[in-house]
Amino acid sequence: MAHPSVRSLLPLSWQVPDEFHRRLGDQSGRQRTMKAEGHLLVILHAPPKPDATEREGRFFWRDANGTWTPPGTAPSQPGIGQLLTDYEKATDRLQEMEDAAQSARDYFTLLNHLTPLARAARNLHEALQEAREAAPEDRQLLLWRDRAYVLARSAELLHSDAKNALDFAVAQRAEEEAESSRRAATAAYRLNMLVACFFPVATLAAIFGVNLHHGMEVWDERYAPLPMLAILGGGLLIGVVLMLFINRKS
Repeated sequence: MAHPSVRSLLPLSWQVPDEFHRRLGDQSGRQRTMKAEGHLLVILHAPPKPDATEREGRFFWRDANGTWTPPGTAPSQPGIGQLLTDYEKATDRLQEMEDAAQSARDYFTLLNHLTPLARAARNLHEALQEAREAAPEDRQLLLWRDRAYVLARSAELLHSDAKNALDFAVAQRAEEEAESSRRAATAAYRLNMLVACFFPVATLAAIFGVNLHHGMEVWDERYAPLPMLAILGGGLLIGVVLMLFINRKS
C-alpha cells in the first residue's frame, strides 16, 4: 500500500506495491512498464490529438496472480485491448484522410495528425514488449504485443506514404513552376527578338512619318471605311500569328 503522504496517479483502491506510487510523478510520463514484487504496472497513452502538448495516461495493473485491472482478458473487452482498438480506429480515420488527400495542404494536415499517433504507437509497442519480457507466461500480453506491433507498423507505413505523397506534390509543383518560368523566359526572348527586328522600322517611321502615296487613296475614297477595316483585320491576324509563334513550345 502507498504511504498516505505520497501522491499517486493510481486509484486508491488498487492494492499495488508502494514502489509504483513512489516512481510515479504528477504526470504519467513516457509509456513504459514497471515491475515490483510480481506485479506489473503498464503505463500507456491514449491516442494523441494534434497540437496537444499533454498526453492522457492510461494505467493497467497486473497483480501477482495474473489478474488485470481494468480487466482485459480478451481484445474485445475493456483494458489494453480496448486501448489498442482506439488506436486502430484512429489509424483507420487517418487512412481515410490519406485516401481523400489531393493537395500539399491536405497532406500537411494529415501528417500533423499522423506524426504524434505513429510515435505513440511505436512507444506503446515498446512498453508492451517490456511487459511481455517481464511476464513471458502471460499469453494475453503476447496477443496485445502483437497487435501493437501491427498497429505501429501500419502507422509508420501510413506516415511514410503521406510523407512521400507530400514530397511528390511539392516536387511536382516546383517542376510546374520551373516549366512555367522557362516558357515565360522563352516567350520574352522571342518577343525581344521581334522588337529588335522591327525597332529600326518603327524608329524611322516615327522620325520621318509614313504619310506617303501608296496608291490605295482611291480605294479609300471609293470604299471607305472598308480598306481601313481590312487593314485592321489583317493587323489583328498577324498579331495572333505572332502570339502563337511566341508561345509555341520549344
